[in-house]
Formats: sequence, C-alpha cells, structure tokens
Amino acid sequence: MGKPTGFKEYDRKKVPWRLPVVRVNDYDEIYTEPRVEQLKEQGARCMDCGVPFCQSSTGCPIDNLIPEWNDLVYNNRWKEANERLHKTNNFPEFTGRVCPAPCEGSCVLGITSPPVTIKNIENAIVDRAWAEGWIVPEPPETRTDKKIAIVGSGPAGLTAADQLNKVGHTVTVFERASRIGGLLQYGIPNMKLSKEAIQRRIDKMTAEGIIFKTNVDVGKDILPADLQKDFDAVLLACGATKPRDLPIENRDAKGVHFAMEFLTANTQQMVHSDSLGDDFISAEGKDVIVIGGGDTGTDCIGTSLRHGCRSLVNFELLPKPPAERADENPWPEWPRVFRVDYGHEEAEAKFGKDPREYQVLSKGFLKDEQGNLSGIKTVHVRWEKNSDGGWAMTEVEGSEKEWPAQLILLSMGFLGPEQYVAESLKLEVDPRSNYQAVHGKYTTNIEGVFAAGDCRRGQSLVVWAINEGRGAARAIDTFLEGHSNLPAPGQTQGTSMEMAWS
Repeated sequence: MGKPTGFKEYDRKKVPWRLPVVRVNDYDEIYTEPRVEQLKEQGARCMDCGVPFCQSSTGCPIDNLIPEWNDLVYNNRWKEANERLHKTNNFPEFTGRVCPAPCEGSCVLGITSPPVTIKNIENAIVDRAWAEGWIVPEPPETRTDKKIAIVGSGPAGLTAADQLNKVGHTVTVFERASRIGGLLQYGIPNMKLSKEAIQRRIDKMTAEGIIFKTNVDVGKDILPADLQKDFDAVLLACGATKPRDLPIENRDAKGVHFAMEFLTANTQQMVHSDSLGDDFISAEGKDVIVIGGGDTGTDCIGTSLRHGCRSLVNFELLPKPPAERADENPWPEWPRVFRVDYGHEEAEAKFGKDPREYQVLSKGFLKDEQGNLSGIKTVHVRWEKNSDGGWAMTEVEGSEKEWPAQLILLSMGFLGPEQYVAESLKLEVDPRSNYQAVHGKYTTNIEGVFAAGDCRRGQSLVVWAINEGRGAARAIDTFLEGHSNLPAPGQTQGTSMEMAWS
C-alpha cells in the first residue's frame, strides 16, 4: 500500500490534458507532463484493501499488480515499479493512454471517494522507463525449432508474438496494412496514442527477433492453408473489423462514411504523410454529424475539429447517463455515468456546448440532385420500462427534425471479423459470426489454428486483447511443447519458481 492515511489526506487529482483551444490545432498527444509529487500523492491514496478489486475480475483483465506499483511510486522506486508493471502487461504505454480504466471503476476507495488515478500512474511509469533506458531489447537466449504465424498485428497479435518469442519460438506476424499496429495504428488517433509510441515497441520486438510482414493480406495474398503447411501453429488475431451499418433511406448519399474509414484516412495522410488524393475524407468547412458514442465517436469528434469543421453534432440513441451511479449499477461494476472525454471538451471550447444530443433516432439521410449528402432526418425517442422490466423505445410524436450535414460518420460498433479467412479455412463461427474458440483454450475446429482477440470475443478493449494474446500464447506453447512456462491468467511474467510464489 501507499501511505496508511493517504486516502484521507489527499484528494483525487488527474494529470491534466493540454488546453483544448491549444491542442485542437495539432495532432500531438493531448497529455501534459505529470508532476512526480502529484503521482506520489495519488500512489499514497492506495488503501491497504483486504481484496484489491482493481486487479480482480471486475477490475483489470490482465491482473495488473496495481497496489504494488502504486506503493513503489509513492516510495520513489520507479525502476522496480516498471518491472512489476511489465510482469502482467506487455504494452502499458498503450493501456496507460487508451484504456477506459475499469480498474478505477472498481477501486475500493471509489465506494466513498473518487478513486486513485491508476491510469495516470501506469502511464507515467512506462514513459519514465522508456526515457531512462530501462526498456531494452531482450532476445531469447535459445531458440526452439517451432515456427508460429500470427495473422493480424493489433494488440492481441502483438501480445501473443511477444510472449511466444520470449520462450524461443520463431514468430512471423502478417499485417495487410502498410504499417504494424492494427487498431492501435489506424483506429486510434495520434493525439490519444502517438505512432512513435507504437513504433518504439515494434522496433524493440524486431530487435528481439520477431518478423513482421506488412502489405500481406492473408486469405487473399496468401492462402491460410499455406500458412498451415509452413508453420507449426497459426494464430488468427484479425480483429472485429466489420462495421455496423445504418440501412436507412438514402444510405448511398455521398458523404456518409464509417468511422474507421475516416480515422484510418486521417492517420495515413495527416500523421504518416501518405498522399490519398480524393480518397482522403475531409471535414474541413463541413457540418459534421457523428452517429454513435463511445471512444470511436469521440475520436471522430476530435479529428473533425482538427480538420476545421463548421459545426459538429453527436447523436446518441440512449438517454444521458446520470452524474452518479444508479441503484442498479453498484460498485464494483463499471460505473455507467456521464463523462466528458477529450473530444467533447474540445467541441465545447470551440462551439460553446457539448456536442452530444441524446435519445435521437436517425430516420433517413438527405441528398441533393447530384447524390451528395445534405443532411439527415431524425426523431426524438422516449425510453420506458415495460411490464417485463426491460426498456422499450417509442418515438415522440411531433419531434421530427432535419439537420444539415455534408459529412456523417457512423460510429455504432462492429459486428465481428470479416469472413474470408474463416471461409477459406472452413473455420466454425459462433452465432455472432466470431471465430469459434473457447476463452482459455483458444483452439478452433482446425488443429493447430488458434483465435484470439476481437475476432474471437467480439469488439472489446485493448486490455482484453492483451489478456487474450497472453492466454493464446500459453495455449500455443502448450500445444507445441506439451507444457508451458508462460504465465496463465492471474500469474505474473517471470521464472516458473517466481510464478509459483506469485
């Protein structure tokens, strides 16, 4: 724990973002440099909990040793804090920036007071470790004769590659895009996760012997069956990249795009300086509407503002969340409360109001004679509990409205992985079209072919992808060697003796 009375003496204080009126003019990360004393105070707030729910099943999916590194930061033992952090998390610089922090939602202090700023501390530890040179390539001392192919270089694929390489297997990661990272590279804007932070980790993994092959679309450029012949095991970590559509009137209007099309194009041109020509989707000078909330919706808001949009509105179908936990949402569940993310803050700074409009149902797109998007028709909805205790939606009579828009971005989640790899392999899928594989085993109906991450569990968090990548790596190692020294869920990375005592 930190200071025994710290939770009484110090209030929660987050590391601030850069001022919205400043950061909206660039694509640099939104974060400011944290003060060491502030971080130590937050570490001091960590209580001597009987059960640290922050690292339990309701908190951190990868069982981060949160109280341990909070205490180490409080005692100014940063290098040891970094060692503890990396025992459970392969990429804390990713989760420290983009994870919604379910650990904070289940922090015991959060029962009566604002929780510890766990996410800030995690990010500060790993950033300091990089700055101090504590993170260096550590190639395995010996190599096995086993080769593994990983399809997809998102967080699940990268985690599995990192783990399998540690025990000496030769790992090749195939990525259909031109750069490694998957969702991390193209789905999350640079202002939230800089591409330099991704590249330094890729450089380290390359130096450790992992082979990365880009611009290779498995299922099109290479048949999955060929990978089965050339490798001892194959891991599918393709993500859930099939977006949920909005099939309403005039869906073919020019100017309606999926969120990931917009965000990917922006990263390619504005961050990587790849010239896309007419394929670049610009929000400059346009009335923009984002349909759907969540992190992706916020990223569309922040990106549109940086393009210089004329106006911006964000439609959400559900009611505005409460300011505090509702009775049916008790601790330690994830708190379903109203939050202001970076994009909302920036929109309010520019346009004078929060961009979100709640309980709005889209009815039809509007287009001009040339087929260009000109707006959208909506209706307000009411949510009421029915006789079964469930929620029912009804349209409010007379609430129809037309909104001007030349760019509408659909951010309504994903329906699962694209199917061409599964079809090529005759892979079984579950009722939601995800690749069929049991959590903890990750085995598909085809021997030697495994699945992990969003393509297996559906759209989820980066931290869950890391969980799946670590679990799949252990399953593959066991398949190849008959046993594994890689940690199982709930264990820490280290020697078998150390893991036995963890």
